Amino acid sequence: MSQEIRETAQKIIGKYSGDPTSLIAILLDYQDAFSYLPREALVEVSEAMEIPLPRVFSIATFFKAFSLKPQGKHTIHVCMGTACHVRGADKITEKFERELSIKEGDTTSDLMFSLHKVYCVGCCGLAPVVMVNEDVNAKVTLQKVPSIIKKYRK
Repeated sequence: MSQEIRETAQKIIGKYSGDPTSLIAILLDYQDAFSYLPREALVEVSEAMEIPLPRVFSIATFFKAFSLKPQGKHTIHVCMGTACHVRGADKITEKFERELSIKEGDTTSDLMFSLHKVYCVGCCGLAPVVMVNEDVNAKVTLQKVPSIIKKYRK
């Protein structure tokens, strides 16, 4: 186990005094620290909190907020809700896939971007919408995709 994961584990678990009812909060803190849940971290949590590893994994895989594989520094969410879909969200997703050389659900090899579809961000009047991290990009066109990527590559 890496020293970084061990130190982070001790800090996060200590923050919650090892309270087993805090498992989800602990996993959320890990997710924030590493952008995903490394297997080593789940093992460390299991051992430190005396929670069976299958139980920890079941929580980590049940909630969409958690990822077991590394995520990019910038998460791109292309809205696929009805308004966005009818205004070309599929084509926008395909353009992001081509520009980033990844498929939806994947992360670039430099861990800069992850690309995901979501099924409504609640901005139907701004369709099609692409969220990058917490930033809303409204009325996105195929021509805007490269500039969106460039903005976050810096």
